[in-house]
Amino acid sequence: MSQERRGRLVLVATPIGNLGDLSPRARDVLATADLICCEDTRRTRALLSAVGLPAGNRLLSLHGHNESARLDRVAGAVAAGATVAVVSDAGTPGVSDPGAWLAAQLAAAGETVSTVPGPSSVLGALVVSGLPTDRFGVEGFLPRKGTERRRRVAALMEDERTSVVLEAPGRVAATLAELAAADPQRPVAVVRELTKLHEEVWRGPLGEAASEFADRELRGEVVLVIGGAPGRAPAGEADVETAVRAELGADPSAGPRQVAERVAAALGVPRRRAYEAALRVRAGDGPTASSGGD
Repeated sequence: MSQERRGRLVLVATPIGNLGDLSPRARDVLATADLICCEDTRRTRALLSAVGLPAGNRLLSLHGHNESARLDRVAGAVAAGATVAVVSDAGTPGVSDPGAWLAAQLAAAGETVSTVPGPSSVLGALVVSGLPTDRFGVEGFLPRKGTERRRRVAALMEDERTSVVLEAPGRVAATLAELAAADPQRPVAVVRELTKLHEEVWRGPLGEAASEFADRELRGEVVLVIGGAPGRAPAGEADVETAVRAELGADPSAGPRQVAERVAAALGVPRRRAYEAALRVRAGDGPTASSGGD
């Protein structure tokens, strides 16, 4: 066990390709950790060997199928004063990789949870994409098929923020084609093998990306960075009145205040503006709608 009186869980970022990206502090934590939780013990053992660190018997597998089962052992070690490091196969653990749930459990139990930040395919792809970085969402891996995939794709294409999607190389062409069908002009960056010898960043509209990668055989990690949906133009008076008429047509008994609340929420306009439009429409239409109690 380490000589620290209080144990801790440390999420340690490791290289996504270039070994030179392992920070000195990450190396120190991995050198002194009492236990190292890792997605694939073989890959972590190889990483430690490459940077001259012994693995010994400190490695414990921690992946999506056994993370909850490891909780008692890890929590017990931390409670006893151990330093437990968590690494993924590459990049920052907890971002589309195991570690976040475990960290949340220990934090909730009052244990010390910290991080050694560093390489991240998500942030790396985002900052080289050329797309806005002030507001973004990490979509991670999309569901492979079915209703949930269609729902997530639709939500992604409606999001006004830049979106980051991780994808297996063999599925990139199909995913680009599906996204392009929704909006072929939406900008995208296809980022492949970041920090490695064959690093590639392709930028352009989704329609061109679908054609470019339709017949290409890709290898390595791929990240798609997708531009946000265009902001909706402010509703004009005609838009507000049309929405008011639609609400009254669907519910003739609705009063102006009820209609105003619905229209304001739907169009993002002030409720007062929608209310005045409702009064104008009702006055012009005569007795087609009742007062609804207003």
